[in-house]
Amino acid sequence: MLKVGIYGASGYTGQELLRLLLRHPQTAVVAVTSRRYAGVPVSDIYPVFAGLTDLGFVDASPEDVAGAADIFFLALPHGVSMTVAPAFLAAGKKVIDLSADFRLHDVATYEEWYSRHTTPDIIKESVYGIPELYGDEIAKTRLVANPGCYPTSVVLGLAPLLKAKWIDDCSIIADSKSGVSGAGREPQVGTLFCEVDEGFKAYKVGQHRHTPEMEQEISILAGSNVRITFTPHLLPITRGILSTIYATLQKDVTTAELIDLYRAFYKGKKFVRVYKAGTFPNISSVRGSNYCDIGLFVDSRTKRVIIICAIDNLVKGAAGQAVQNMNLMCGLSEDTGLTMISLFP
Repeated sequence: MLKVGIYGASGYTGQELLRLLLRHPQTAVVAVTSRRYAGVPVSDIYPVFAGLTDLGFVDASPEDVAGAADIFFLALPHGVSMTVAPAFLAAGKKVIDLSADFRLHDVATYEEWYSRHTTPDIIKESVYGIPELYGDEIAKTRLVANPGCYPTSVVLGLAPLLKAKWIDDCSIIADSKSGVSGAGREPQVGTLFCEVDEGFKAYKVGQHRHTPEMEQEISILAGSNVRITFTPHLLPITRGILSTIYATLQKDVTTAELIDLYRAFYKGKKFVRVYKAGTFPNISSVRGSNYCDIGLFVDSRTKRVIIICAIDNLVKGAAGQAVQNMNLMCGLSEDTGLTMISLFP
């Protein structure tokens, strides 16, 4: 039985990790930390856990809590994970970081979009945690940089086309819409009920921090330096991401041929579902699950491909993918503890 700790467990991602790990047949959650709620039972903050766990939040340094578990999830703000990850690694623990601190390979790029990086040497050993692309490397590493939610949907949506070199990689446009939980649990005016309900808006146009992460991974897949146009939008719903991605085709292909390409690329990948021709994913079909659903269409009139990708931002976009990575790191079947069916309606 794996002993697991969640460092920074009081936010939406932390509680989603706890939800998944409590039903995981091979894990025992032994420590959950929070400075704000230190000494408070988890079920007092999240009543959904009433009767399911006796865990309480503790305020502890990495050194104090490292001995309790075999693997730690860091559900911390950007800029904070880099200050605690070294202590867990020095203690011989495996680490899955859900912030952006170890996702970007280039330190200068991280510092351009985030802040000064204090542990750049550790970045070199981290593995970017999309299991469908880097499963073998994830299985061997002790540090996984869990991807952002938007990049997960966009990178998985584009990977087969980029590897096959079927598209002009200078033509990519990604238009994504997310539920409000993606903004986290900290109160902000822009995510208050009255600000979001019955609304639909773009935000951080041309300057979202997930852009360099997408471009890094897309460039690796394409084998060249790629820039994309990315616009995120806020939906008046709790969870879910729907990304619609456009690109210009470099060869004449049909929708059927495109679907065949994607199904061959993702053959054996349990959490990617490629839809049949004429059908497209709905975020309601992935809610609460670790699935990434992809629908495809070739617009022969404009010679463009349209890719529609749906994920749950808190599961495949965060905690579920983190558990998927943990399974690989610890020699378990990739889908252990993640076989739940989507919640519908």
